[in-house]
Amino acid sequence: MTIPRQLPNAITIVRILCAPVFLWMLLADAGHDGSLRWWAAVLFIVAIATDGIDGYLARKYEIVTDLGKLLDPIADKALTGCAFVGLSILAELPWWVTIIVLVREIGITVYRFAVVSDHVLAAAWMGKLKTVAQAVALSLALLPLWTLVGEWIHVVNTVTMWIAVILTVASGVDYVVSEVRAGRKKRAA
Repeated sequence: MTIPRQLPNAITIVRILCAPVFLWMLLADAGHDGSLRWWAAVLFIVAIATDGIDGYLARKYEIVTDLGKLLDPIADKALTGCAFVGLSILAELPWWVTIIVLVREIGITVYRFAVVSDHVLAAAWMGKLKTVAQAVALSLALLPLWTLVGEWIHVVNTVTMWIAVILTVASGVDYVVSEVRAGRKKRAA
């Protein structure tokens, strides 16, 4: 079976386009737990799940591109960034959490663009683990499960969010350390 060469990149671009739609849906009912909140959560979950699909297709059919390596983390950051900001606007997540995450995400993205002419900074294993942790934590926070199972779900949400924040910071440090080491090796050679 042959798939179009740009299909993984097209899936990634659709994920980027879903981010503002998701944010609008999340904020449209001003924090009430109505149908738009549920649809926003479903859109987020489906969109973030495509992260695995585009990467799988690109690797399986050997159509990994530098554009895909650059766009994929941007798509993740657009979607998760909108979720963090939206939850903070709704006062469901402290702004300091969102700021820490966004500083790390924007910093790594800016750095990616700064070095793109030299090399493409692809996602490392810790960055991928961070994305999964953020996806799980945000999905749980976005779904108004407290309306179905009770307030205890907030404890689960808090624990998963802490894991996501810790991995976000740790993966940012990992990127910096890896790039510094690579720079030293390059200068030594």
